This record gives sequence, structure tokens and C-alpha cells, in this order.
Amino acid sequence: MSEHGVMVVSAYETSAERFFETLRERGVDLVLDVRLRNTNQLCGFTKRDDLAYLVPALTGAEYVHDVQFAPSEELLGRYVHGKIGWDEYARGYRQLMDERGSVEAFQAKYGSYKMVALLGTGTRKRRSHAEALEKML
Repeated sequence: MSEHGVMVVSAYETSAERFFETLRERGVDLVLDVRLRNTNQLCGFTKRDDLAYLVPALTGAEYVHDVQFAPSEELLGRYVHGKIGWDEYARGYRQLMDERGSVEAFQAKYGSYKMVALLGTGTRKRRSHAEALEKML
């Protein structure tokens, strides 16, 4: 994304006010949800169906959930349960994205947006694959 931008936002450890203000302040025109799971109670205000309404209503941006950019169940499970660390997780995620041709797919699907916010699951204790994706793009 040459004259365009990509940023990471987290679905966790933030208030709805701060989350939507960040999107507006950064001029986000697409929120790309790259989470594997985005419908359970832990998602709070960032559940898929809520964001499909709230993002356009509060920011004017589009919202898309695209699992092509989500980690596999197996890889995510190993990371979340402490069987692998961040470096191995990020390496496995990058390999998965390469196998899926995800960078090219991203450019084809979302390259026309000026500022894309990759919605991940980072917390103070656990990093998100959205960080690795941001670096790939």
C-alpha cells in the first residue's frame, strides 16, 4: 500500500470510546477484522455483528471480516495455550499467509482503501497476528 496506510487496532483492553475515536482520528476507511473468532462474549462491543453496524455508523468506514488473514485454529491454539512463543507464532503465521497468497489478495481486495485498520486481539500480555500481517503489508 504505497500512498496508503495500514495500522493495527486491538479488540481488547480498550473502551468503545477510545476504539472508535482512534479510527476517526486516523482517518480509517476500512476496518479489516482478521480475528478467527469474533462472535463470543469475550469480544464485548467488538463482536462481528455489532461492528458491522457500529463502524459505519460511528466512523463512516467499512467493516469486513476476512478469515483469509486469520491464523489457523491449530496455530492459534498452540500460541494461546503457551506451547509456542511469539516468535514461533509470528513465523508460522507468516508462512501460512505466504501459502495462502494473502499479501497479493490483500492488495487486490483492499488496496484501494486509504487507511486500513487491522483488527486483532493484542493485549498487554499477548501479541496479535495482526502485528505480523501489518509488517508483511
